[in-house]
Amino acid sequence: MTRIEGNIVDVVNRKIYPGVINVEGGIIQSIEENSNIYDSFISPGFIDAHVHIESSMLLPEEFSKIVIQKGTVSVITDPHEIANVLGRQGIEFMIEHSKNSLLKIFFTIPSCVPSSSFDATGAQITSSDVEGLLKDHSFVGLSEMMNVPGVIFDDPEVIRKIRLAQEYHLPVDGHAPALRGDHLKKYISAGITTDHECTTIEEAKEKIQYGMKVLIREGSAARNYEALKELIALYPNDVMFCTDDSHPDNLLEFGHIDKIVRRAISDGYDLFDVLKIACLNPIEHYQLKVGSLQVGNAADFVIFRDLKSFEVLSVYVNGKENFNIQSPFPESNTENLICENLNCFHHDMITASQIQKKVNEKELVCMKVLPNELITEKIVFPISSYENFQSDTKKDILKIIYINRYENKQPQIAFIHGMGLKRGAMASSISHDSHNIIAVGTNDSDLLDAVNTIILQKGGICIADKGEKEILPLPIGGIMTNKGGIEIAEQWKKIQNRLKQMGCPLESPFMTLSFMALIVIPELKIGERGLFEFSRFNFISE
Repeated sequence: MTRIEGNIVDVVNRKIYPGVINVEGGIIQSIEENSNIYDSFISPGFIDAHVHIESSMLLPEEFSKIVIQKGTVSVITDPHEIANVLGRQGIEFMIEHSKNSLLKIFFTIPSCVPSSSFDATGAQITSSDVEGLLKDHSFVGLSEMMNVPGVIFDDPEVIRKIRLAQEYHLPVDGHAPALRGDHLKKYISAGITTDHECTTIEEAKEKIQYGMKVLIREGSAARNYEALKELIALYPNDVMFCTDDSHPDNLLEFGHIDKIVRRAISDGYDLFDVLKIACLNPIEHYQLKVGSLQVGNAADFVIFRDLKSFEVLSVYVNGKENFNIQSPFPESNTENLICENLNCFHHDMITASQIQKKVNEKELVCMKVLPNELITEKIVFPISSYENFQSDTKKDILKIIYINRYENKQPQIAFIHGMGLKRGAMASSISHDSHNIIAVGTNDSDLLDAVNTIILQKGGICIADKGEKEILPLPIGGIMTNKGGIEIAEQWKKIQNRLKQMGCPLESPFMTLSFMALIVIPELKIGERGLFEFSRFNFISE
């Protein structure tokens, strides 16, 4: 029997006391209170209630090595990104590669692949696929239901997916930015139980009052803690924490769920309310097989140095110490993974004439980027006529290009405000949720270099500046790498720093860029037929 001693943080019973935890067979057999003085704290581990591991660009094993250091014992992951590229094969790939994880990784089934009928993806997940996956694997929910109109207007395929989840007694996650009133009531009544897209406290309160659980999100690009933090005190039973999408450098430098916990404690919120949200609420909502530091539970817990910094000394999962601050991780063999059959790239190199854009209107409609948000706004600039308008860096009007990488189609061209580049271009094959090529630049020459480098590599992240190019290859579906987390974080940081030198002021420019093609989030995005206006739920030209 293993004995672990320290100040025990009993979140269930809202008390802290010195004691010993006795573990055998991965289960807490007993907890003995004593009168010893300890300088460390044993607490239930943190749980990320909604994350796309693929957004870290890492395989599950490498992702787990980063976040377990931050006190995370479990994540609920939606393999939506890889499913858009590879379909069911991608989901099963992620499940298989999670078996070497240091964490408990639970999967939800992607509900919207593609996200809408206007998107072009490498694959689809139909209700028949959902049925097959439910029979063949163990899931904890149906992933974020992005097809809000499909729910509200009873689309048969959408409703069948929800009913299948309910037959297996699984909760259905939501994705309903800015949805309010009667349409929200209809959406929830269909069986949707959560939402992680709230950007205002009023929206979040309404959703909770109608019966939803609200996830407070702090990722690399979308950060809603400040707007929603009042919920911690008002509705501690109805809130969870999540990151949704985070890059490895951000996770290493700023943290995972621990960064939200630290911030909430610093803001004066009750310790037990915060830990209930971070550690217990996801277990209850998704019926997770994760311990909450009670006798008879799985021995999943974290030893912290204190309850202010939440510095992690060690982490136990099923009674095994999977992380200790004194011990380095063993080398992984992920670099030996053969990636040739894990991609889907079918586009020729593009030419300069294909990205030229004639402007003869008096006004130019642009997408406006909002810092730390996934939503955009529509902004209009007065403009002169041009045979080929490339950019106006003084007004921060830049060309944005979208290219379907699954078929050899023509690029779509529009303009964007708020990226801030003063020179050069940036391009990526990570663009939610279809993961087609998206690029922004100040001139066509650099745009061409960046985009063609991505096509040549069959996926990656690239910057181009006056003939100089730098790329981070992503051979797995054009969205992930088989390299180690620290190596990728260093490469990523180098590219980010170069972008800052090129004038981009955004904290996470590539994460922001990746959402400029996600048409199911307001207001103006770019897609298969140019600019898409969310409020009309159609392309502007139609």
